[in-house]
Amino acid sequence: MKKFFAKVHLWLSIPFGIIIAIICLTGSILVFETEILELCYPSRYFVKEVKGEPLSPATLIESARRQLPESVQIKGIRVSSDPGRTYQLVLPGKKAAGFIDPYTGEVTGMDDGQGFFLKVMRLHRWLLDEYKRDGSFSWGKSVVGYATLALAIIIVSGIVIWYPRSKKALRNRLKVKTRAGWFRFFYDLHVSGGFYAALLLLVLALTGLTWSFGWYRNAFYNVFGVSTNQPQARHAPASPAPKDAEKRKTEKKKTDYAQWAKVLSTLENHYPDFKSITIQDGSATVSTANYGNTRGSDRYSFDPATGEILETQLYSDLPKSGKIRGWIYSVHIGSWGGMTTRVLTCLVSLLGAVFVITGYYFWIKKKIRKLK
Repeated sequence: MKKFFAKVHLWLSIPFGIIIAIICLTGSILVFETEILELCYPSRYFVKEVKGEPLSPATLIESARRQLPESVQIKGIRVSSDPGRTYQLVLPGKKAAGFIDPYTGEVTGMDDGQGFFLKVMRLHRWLLDEYKRDGSFSWGKSVVGYATLALAIIIVSGIVIWYPRSKKALRNRLKVKTRAGWFRFFYDLHVSGGFYAALLLLVLALTGLTWSFGWYRNAFYNVFGVSTNQPQARHAPASPAPKDAEKRKTEKKKTDYAQWAKVLSTLENHYPDFKSITIQDGSATVSTANYGNTRGSDRYSFDPATGEILETQLYSDLPKSGKIRGWIYSVHIGSWGGMTTRVLTCLVSLLGAVFVITGYYFWIKKKIRKLK
């Protein structure tokens, strides 16, 4: 039985190893994307000096519009509970953002979301292939998906191969010897280190597969009791008639940003321990989670003209189908348990790349010995 799993382990590792190493290495980088950006661009994220009370959202948006080009559209503002951090200006684009000092109204930086980490993310998920929004075939996404599936099988087969036959062998396979030469060190790192990292690395692989294959995602959801018979995505509303469109355009011009201060004050009083509050035209989102599903948030809609809260959608009231995506993401990036699980996720991802390198090392060394 072990011989069979050893062959499976080898046959999958050789063709997919390089891809797996890329996925693991880029994944370890993405875990600390925010911290790396804060280290590289501290003025974007942190204020120079905390000066009294922050300016109102209307004042900040007006100040930002004077400083930014007219082509930059400000869609909203994200308020942090940390008095030492800047506020974020919500811009068009998934990761695009501006940063503004809440005490002075000075724009401290801009991020178009197209920099280094976007390339790392594209490499991690699509091997730099283009993202197909229409759901059509993507070779990069497919290769990453099959490599991740291979990784899951490699981990399981590795556990079977690792399983010792005696207590003495068990003790040896739980240690990494550092004073017995490089070959022994690499061997123990691959075998013993692989055992310690196996469970978390397998979790990362299984959660990552939900972004690669629809059939797997449906099966994964069903395991957790989430029905996929009905589509979860919301369809865009039909295009409004010309008169309605003109009416909406007029109403948008009359948006009173001064009312955003009223909404912000209401939510701050209701959530004394909030993490961030994002306000856009007619909607507000409150993030409070530091553990668990860190994407979970409460959502509100309000009257832009009066600031009156009209509708509330609490995260706790959502069905399982509305929570599982956030949970999968939080587990996959390691944020579910705070800094501890993020560090572990980063280390395990790095080890995944190390296991590939050491595995190739042993395989090549064995081939060379046979040739002699």
